[in-house]
Amino acid sequence: MTPTRMTFARHVIVALAGVAIFTHVWPAQAEPAVKLPAAAVDPAVNAKRATAVLAGGCFWGIEGVFQNVKGVISVESGYHGGSAATAKYERTHDGKSGHAEAVRIVYDPTKVSYGTLLRILFSVGADPTLRNRQGPDVGSQYRAAIVPMDANQRRVATAYLAQIAKGKYYKNPIVVPIESYKTFYRAEAYHQDFMKRNPTNGYIVRWDAPKVAALKRLYPNLVRATPAP
Repeated sequence: MTPTRMTFARHVIVALAGVAIFTHVWPAQAEPAVKLPAAAVDPAVNAKRATAVLAGGCFWGIEGVFQNVKGVISVESGYHGGSAATAKYERTHDGKSGHAEAVRIVYDPTKVSYGTLLRILFSVGADPTLRNRQGPDVGSQYRAAIVPMDANQRRVATAYLAQIAKGKYYKNPIVVPIESYKTFYRAEAYHQDFMKRNPTNGYIVRWDAPKVAALKRLYPNLVRATPAP
């Protein structure tokens, strides 16, 4: 595989035979985390499997966070919002593809609710007051977004955004959109399980490992013993 140029903030990645090599390392530094309330509107779902699609900036960290949540069955990184033709890492860099880096979460609603997934996303994964950026990454491809898969998820999402906005947990207004589901396109193989496979990578250490640490600190009762696939 030839070298792939990432955004400056995520530096230059060379993917060769599934191995990622990076050229820059940031010092470890925890990101701000906000302990949010449980969702007030979060009806029980009588099913063993459900799917959630969420975006929160670089998908490496969001995937890593949700792999550590009890009740999550699997997580995969991908692209949502654009077409099949642009659902490739190198085609999303200019922010014109319509895609957001996103994750598709398969979970057991009897063990973890959709409202809880949103609570975790905005507590430790993504800042809902930022538009078209998260952390060091800038562009619409790094936007935070909620993508409901059905009317119930849309209801929970709408109510939760209103709830945390009213609670004034953030200094700035909440701007995260609720987007209609189109098609989720699985990302390239070298993006999958990136945090698990590259725990000492500079970007992971600086920006994403602190998210998992915050999850364990704020919500220890929601953390799995071992990460989900």
